[in-house]
Amino acid sequence: MNPFPSKKRLAHIVYESDDRASKNFDLVLLILILMSVTVVILDSVEEIHRDYGRFLYVLEWSFTVVFTVEYFIRIWLSNDKPGYLFGFYGLVDFLAILPSYLSLFLFQTQYLTVIRALRFLRILRILKLPHYISEASALKSALKHSQPKIQVFVGSVLTIVLVMGSVMYIIEGPESGFTSIPRSMYWAIVTLTTVGYGDIAPTTSFGQFVAALIMLLGYAIIAIPTGIVSSEMTAARFDQKTPRKNSTSVCSGCGRQNHGPEAEFCEKCGTKLEPLDS
Repeated sequence: MNPFPSKKRLAHIVYESDDRASKNFDLVLLILILMSVTVVILDSVEEIHRDYGRFLYVLEWSFTVVFTVEYFIRIWLSNDKPGYLFGFYGLVDFLAILPSYLSLFLFQTQYLTVIRALRFLRILRILKLPHYISEASALKSALKHSQPKIQVFVGSVLTIVLVMGSVMYIIEGPESGFTSIPRSMYWAIVTLTTVGYGDIAPTTSFGQFVAALIMLLGYAIIAIPTGIVSSEMTAARFDQKTPRKNSTSVCSGCGRQNHGPEAEFCEKCGTKLEPLDS
């Protein structure tokens, strides 16, 4: 009897999460990811790197080897190899191991391995949290429907930045640090978003007046994207709560309620359902 699981069984363990073996595999993988990210973070601290740098280096390459083997196993087990390789999780898995190999040629690129933290998104699949998945889908839908409005908003903001940056370049000039229109646009972005680094500041009275107007305008502008997305999310929630066909139909045969939105027959006794609007 073959002590090793079949390729089909391995694929189920690696790609699914509906039994103990597959859940254990994913949980072990998540623990390794957490440990790997922690190692990278600790290695960036100068004192820790000085005292334990070699040990952390060995640990990081150990994790990299494990994730590399896992990556190629996923390719081998996948029924749709191009779909995995160029899909979201496939690209994340690839980027999770790439920085370590790049560090052999480019200095400090190993710190980019924190990209592995994106693999924590698998926890939604592992824990089977339909509520959170539903909320994530609602947010994704709201962002998608908000896209045209957001594009118009971003275009308007860029126009304001261009105009105000050019105006400040004319008013203040190189003497105050506004050495070019691009640098003045940078100042306008910093001011409009109310960040205010202070590395460039107007010195003339008229320039300070214009800066004050941009600051006030910034408070009004910041709220617009939030309002757009919020309205779309509210609309999405309203659509979810709106009763659909047969969603509250009562079966005339057994009295069962709350059938699926597209159900034509009772899930319990098979009796044909009558639409609510009939």
